This record gives sequence, structure tokens and C-alpha cells, in this order.
Amino acid sequence: MKQLYFMGFLCLFLSCQKKEAAIDKKTSTTKDEHSYAQPEKAIVKHLDLDIKVDFDTQTISGKASWTIDNSSKGNEIIFDENTLNIVKVTLGDEEKPTQFKLGNAVEYHGKPLQITIEPNTTKVNIYYNTTKDAIALQWLKPEQTADKKHPFLFSQGESVWSRTWIPCQDSPGIRFTYNAKVTVPKELMAVMSADNAQQKNNTGVYTFKQDKPIPSYLMAIAVGDLAFLAIDQRTGVYAEPSVVGKAAYEFAELGNMVNAAEKLFGPYRWGRYDVLVLPPSFPYGGMENPNLTFLTPGVLAGDRSLTSLLAHELGHSWSGNLVTNATWDDVWLNEGFTTYVEHRIGEAIFGEKEARMQDVLSRKVLSDDMVEYGQDNPDTQLKLNTKGKNPDDSLSYIPYEKGYAFLQVVENAVGRERFDAFITEYFNSHAFQSITTEDFLQYFNEHLIKGDKALADKIKAEEWIYKPNVPSNITAAVSEDFNAIDAIQKTWRQTGVKGLSGKIRSTNEKQHFIDYLPKDITAKEMADIDSEFNFTSGGNFVIKRQWFAIAIRQQYKPAYPAIEQFMIATSRTGSLQTLYKEMVKTPEGKAWAKKIFEKAKSGYHLTTVQDLQKTLQ
Repeated sequence: MKQLYFMGFLCLFLSCQKKEAAIDKKTSTTKDEHSYAQPEKAIVKHLDLDIKVDFDTQTISGKASWTIDNSSKGNEIIFDENTLNIVKVTLGDEEKPTQFKLGNAVEYHGKPLQITIEPNTTKVNIYYNTTKDAIALQWLKPEQTADKKHPFLFSQGESVWSRTWIPCQDSPGIRFTYNAKVTVPKELMAVMSADNAQQKNNTGVYTFKQDKPIPSYLMAIAVGDLAFLAIDQRTGVYAEPSVVGKAAYEFAELGNMVNAAEKLFGPYRWGRYDVLVLPPSFPYGGMENPNLTFLTPGVLAGDRSLTSLLAHELGHSWSGNLVTNATWDDVWLNEGFTTYVEHRIGEAIFGEKEARMQDVLSRKVLSDDMVEYGQDNPDTQLKLNTKGKNPDDSLSYIPYEKGYAFLQVVENAVGRERFDAFITEYFNSHAFQSITTEDFLQYFNEHLIKGDKALADKIKAEEWIYKPNVPSNITAAVSEDFNAIDAIQKTWRQTGVKGLSGKIRSTNEKQHFIDYLPKDITAKEMADIDSEFNFTSGGNFVIKRQWFAIAIRQQYKPAYPAIEQFMIATSRTGSLQTLYKEMVKTPEGKAWAKKIFEKAKSGYHLTTVQDLQKTLQ
């Protein structure tokens, strides 16, 4: 059987390789409202990047050489740039000087970089340096790192911030390959969203190759005092020396996750899959940069209880990185599909009981977001309208959780076996392409619905995608483990909380218990629960976030010092928003929030600062 399985897998892999070779890696022709590029006239195909990272001036400088396709044989190509200093532009290997100009700035979007080219131009060389206003770049002092010995740099390009550190055609609908040469201080190491070295060299010069076409938001770099430990033959972890061992322990299932994902949805096409644990100022739980997922250190719970986040970022290797939303209006194609893949990987690794609990938690997140936004709010549609907005502002949990709920409806309507075959073929047939919601729907109707009106009416795809709120055919989420906790919620006020920590053990169970504590819970009851579970000082990142939200709402003051410490020590935007939004509901809380923000903002990522400033106004 092992030999038969291997031969079947080999045939599937070769089939996918042939399909990928035959696919025309087309660029979406849909207008991207968040990019100045005009790809129908002239488009980038490959980047050769040669840069130096200078921690003294906190700048990146060098040359971005773009291989282009001037399909219109015109005299201009347009790039996106935001806060960059463009020094000069030349054409071709011979570096022929040419003219360039910057258009008018638009908030969030920067300026169009308009470069004069010739009908036969195939390469454009842009000499530039970044400035202190580069939102994508976070420069950390040694004291802001885990080991406190060396400075650190990392980038965050999604959604429209790559143009603040590289002049590029910054649209998810435009894909390119890249090579890079990066010069850093000799005591530090550089890594990128590409093939990476596994140890420091003594020159400070690192080279990279990404031979799969990616969109610009997946360009990523990090520079610091890094070490590497392997998990298995194709997975491993980078982190600061004092952290790397903890990370390798925490992510011991990483290789098994990749294997499980392949069994579900076809071959992993990116070569290696490694993770980089960043300092606390990273603004997200994780970022799915190809070959090298960036992760928050908040995942390092010490008991492997938060590694489901890894399943999500790994899932992006199929949905998001392999098949990408063509515009930010279509972001649910990235996040909804990835949340579905995440849950399937989690079920394969951790079992069906875990999957059922995760389903209930997902529904709670979706329900809470619907209450916050309002059921008729157009931002609760899967297909968004981000024109004139910062696309980051439209990214709630709705594309994740409503998208996941929709795909569950489809799975239940056609059966898991048929849906697995469909989604695998969807990934294969659109590999390394960027598509719109309309592209997906066309493929969905042609390859799954196939004219079956009864099936279409059962699924209600267009209602899910184009209308606010959640359709009535949403699949119920039920967990017997959580039902037992719900029963405890009904009785603990009469029986007391002593001994409950022996019945409510896992992170999921504790989160569910906290989420449904009574709204009129008293300070004494909170103190009793805290004494039993040690949530204030002993919980992991997720437990602390949920518990602290209740503590703020109920003014449970024994937790206030720990809340302040927590909010200063992390920069995860979503988690911080949960707490700051709770604080600003009262005048006293708002004053406290502003005080914490002033202490903490120097350690927050710039995108986090921007978001929180709006909340505090």
C-alpha cells in the first residue's frame, strides 16, 4: 500500500506540474483602485533587487531593476511609490538615463512614479532609498528585541505598504519573480520571502531567489540576530538565539501540518516552509510570506496550545499565495478559503473534537463582528467595495469567518469528497494566478454547480457573496465539549468555582468559558475565578486577551497592572483593538487607554499606531 500511495502521489504531482507549465500566468485585467499601475500597457515580470540595510540611518538604499513587458510599445510605465526618495532611473543593462516624474499624492496610496521608456525597453532600473516614513518597515532598537543585544528590522507589505520600501506595481493582481542581494551589518542575518540561508555568514551579504511569481504584498524582509533550527527535512524555524529553541518545541507539528495539507489539497509548491518568530511589535498573529511565515511571539505559549495559527498561515500557501485575490475587494478569496483550509488541517492533526470547538469559536467571532458592524452594513458582504479607502480599514474578521461559513455550506451541500476534489482542482487550475470574485463564481458554476438549479438554490452563493448579513442556510456549529461547559455556566454560581480548573483545561475550553461569563459578573466572582484558574498572570496570549476584555468591562482592578503590561508588550492590532475599544466606553477607561497608548506606541508597528489613534479619538 505504501508503494501504491507513493506512485499515486507522484502521478498527482507530475500532473500538477504539467498543468502549471501549461497555465498562462495571466495578470488580472480588473482595475485595482489602490494602484497607479497600468498593467495593460506595461507590466513588471521580474525584479533584481540590490539593497543595503543601514541601521544607523534606519534606511534601505539601492537599486530595483525591473524586467518589464511593454506590450503596448508605449513610452511610459507607471509604478507605485509612497514616501520613497527616487534618486535616478535608467533603462536597460547599459543604464541609459531616462526621465521620471512623480504625480500628486493620494492618502494611503502615495504617488504615481511615471517613467519614460522606449518601445523596445525590457528593463527599468530605479535607484532609491527609503525614508523614516516607510510604513512597511519597523526598525527596532536592541532593547525592543528578545535578546536585547542587536537591532532588528522587519517588513509588513499587506495591503498597500510594499511601495514604501520598494518602488513597485503594488497590486495583488500583478505577479513577478525576484532575485535579491541584501547587505547588512556582519553580526546580523537577512531573510526574505524566498529561499534562505540557514546560518549567518561572515560577509553580511545574503542572496535570495524566488522563482514563483508573487504579488508585491508578499515581498518581505527581516534582519536581525537570527538562529535556525530544523523541524524536518523541509520545515524549520528562525528566531533570536534565546527564542529559537522554544519555537522549535512549540512548532514540532509543523512538518506534519504540511504533509496533512498536501493530502487534502495537493502538493506544496514552494520548496521549503519555514517560520520566523519576530519581536512583539509585529502587528499581526502571522503573515503568510512565501517560504517564510512571519509569526508573533505570542504564539509561544509553551504548551503548543496556539499552533492553530500556523495552520492558517500554512493554508495561505494554497489560498492566497498560490491563488490570490486580484484586488482588495476580493480579499475573502484569500482569507475565507484559508480559514477553511486551516480548519481542515487542524481536524487532520488534532482531531474532530478540536475541529468542532474551533467551529463554535469561529461562529462567535462572526456573530460579534456582525453585531459591531450592523447586519445591513455593506462591509459585512464578502465582496467588498474599498474604493477611496485604506484597504486595511475594511479588513475585519468577516472575510475570514463568513467566507469559511460559506464554504462549509458548499461542503455540506455537495459532500466532503466532492468538495475536496473541487477545491483541489480549483487550486491547481488557478495556480500562480490572481483572480476576482467573479472569476471564482464563473469557475464555481461551471465546475461544481453545472446547471443544477436545486443545488444553486440550496447554496445561495450570490447571497453569501454580494449581500450583507449572514444567510439563513448557515451551518450550525456544535461542540459536545462546549455543551458541557455551557452546563457548568448555568450552575457555578450556586456550586462555586473550586475544582472547575480540572474540568475546563484546554485553551479552547477556557476561552469558551470566559466568552460566556454572565454580563453581571461581580468583582468577587471574578476574583474567585481568577484564584481558581490564574487567568490574570498565568494564561496564554489568547486567554489573557479574552479575560482582560472582561476585566476592563467589569472594572476588575486587580488585573489592571497585568492588562497594562500586556498592552505594552504586544503589537497585535486586532487583539489590542479588542482591549482599547472596551476601555474607551467610559471616560475613566478612555483616559487610561490614552495613558497606556503613550507609553506603548514607540513599540507598536506604525499600522497599529494608525488604527489605535482612530479608536482613541
